[in-house]
Amino acid sequence: MAYRSGTYVAFHAEGTSDPTESDMKYYRLLQAWDKNKKFDFRLVNSHDKVAAVRDTSKRATLEASLRQRLSNSRNVLLIIGKTTKLDDDWIPFEIAYAVDKCTIPIIAAYTDYVTVTAPAQLRGLWPKALALRIANQTARVIHIPFKQAPVTDAVGQFDHNNLPKGAASHYGADTYRAWGLGHQ
Repeated sequence: MAYRSGTYVAFHAEGTSDPTESDMKYYRLLQAWDKNKKFDFRLVNSHDKVAAVRDTSKRATLEASLRQRLSNSRNVLLIIGKTTKLDDDWIPFEIAYAVDKCTIPIIAAYTDYVTVTAPAQLRGLWPKALALRIANQTARVIHIPFKQAPVTDAVGQFDHNNLPKGAASHYGADTYRAWGLGHQ
């Protein structure tokens, strides 16, 4: 059994290496939070634990690397933006492997929200692989906004030993108020 200590970050790169044109900018923000001593945020990044592969590598090589990274992860932080559901390549693979093979939780972090208290209302943003696993209740998902406090809490709290209670778990209004998010 692999030692599961990392967080696997999944996002839609939209076929570009320019971080300003894709959700890669949120991945870079996570890395900045980790480096900034003012934030109580530490990211044990699963992508840093396995040898890098090039985007030009054969699909089988890329899949093997992603499987190894996911197998060594305690959770998946899925960054969900406006175009994430359009990814029909790596996001579905990552979700399927994380849920079906690794049984690790998904932390669904929505980029354009301050609070998330009704996850079903956001189903239009879900990639098909996630929607299917939410519908059949095989995924354990905590739905949060992509904000530092909820991301820190969810990454630190939910893992393969402490799964969210269901497929549509979320924090309550009181928790968001305590973080200074939402209505006071």
